[in-house]
Amino acid sequence: MAVVPHERLGHAGLAVLEICVIAGLYFGAAKVGLLQQLVRGQVTPLWPPSGIAVASLLLRGPRVWPGIALGAFLVNFPLGPSLPAVLAIVAGNTLAPLCSYGLLYRSGFRKELDSFRDALALIFLGAFTGMLVSATVGTGTLVLSGVLTSDDFWPTWSVWWTGDAMGVLVVTPVLLVLSSARRPREATSSRWVEGLLLVAATALIGFIDAGPTPLLFLGFPLLVWAAFRFQLAGAAPCALAVSTFAIIAAGRHSGPFAGHDLLTSMITLQAFNGSAALTALLLSAVVSERNTTQREIALACHQLAGMAARIATGGHGPMRPDGESESPTEADTEKAISSPLRRWPPTGNKAGRDDRI
Repeated sequence: MAVVPHERLGHAGLAVLEICVIAGLYFGAAKVGLLQQLVRGQVTPLWPPSGIAVASLLLRGPRVWPGIALGAFLVNFPLGPSLPAVLAIVAGNTLAPLCSYGLLYRSGFRKELDSFRDALALIFLGAFTGMLVSATVGTGTLVLSGVLTSDDFWPTWSVWWTGDAMGVLVVTPVLLVLSSARRPREATSSRWVEGLLLVAATALIGFIDAGPTPLLFLGFPLLVWAAFRFQLAGAAPCALAVSTFAIIAAGRHSGPFAGHDLLTSMITLQAFNGSAALTALLLSAVVSERNTTQREIALACHQLAGMAARIATGGHGPMRPDGESESPTEADTEKAISSPLRRWPPTGNKAGRDDRI
């Protein structure tokens, strides 16, 4: 009887630990995102905590929402104009990922992100729709508290919404990939070399993007390369890196962001980040679907070859426990395919059946 309370205490301890870890990750990611703040020290073009929040809900379930709320409170308390305003912003930052999770759950979203449908769901439901909540609640709170004027509502709202949406688009896929990452068992040395070349090329493009020459478009060949060769495992980190380099360039007012006002720079930056994220997600999903279809076709061909081999051998192969014949060996399959005109049933039938067709 004493085992049950101990088990409950263990589960409760794990739940508290999960909440604390998510709150810590949220807080740390927020500090990184605030390095590129644009409006009142708390509105950025890329808000990584929103991606962490959505990923944590997808991976651990809605029970971890207190971790999101705690992390949002720790971030906004030093920045908020008053405690009621901070609580309102925290509520919006917590409800937005919960809304994204609910929409994704109802749509049948799969965290593997290996289908075109899942990619579209994450883009339009998880990012664009769910993050409307945090942007509307947060910006409205700042206006009602007198921090912003009514004329500042829509510019601030647009930066807040696109920043949260970009966090979901570029951070959530990376975390989903990391949650299921395994060391490839059959990767060849050439495959490892190609991966290292992709990393080196991405770093090189980052240095070029941070320079005075407007060459942000060089990131798109990398995204195509990563999506075709490594699918989401390569495209998601590449998209995050490319978007980060673009944000750094915007913060320095270099490259295509030189000589422009805040609104023009934000439009250029978010258009680029959105295009990069969409390219990475959609292209990797399409390639993954193609690879899955090819594997299914190969499996179907193998099964058909096995059926042909059983027919060619008179169906006398060994039986499985469920009553069906076992699949023949590769030698039997090749023999059956190479001898399609073989007599059936085979000669020497001792069961007394008629050998005529």
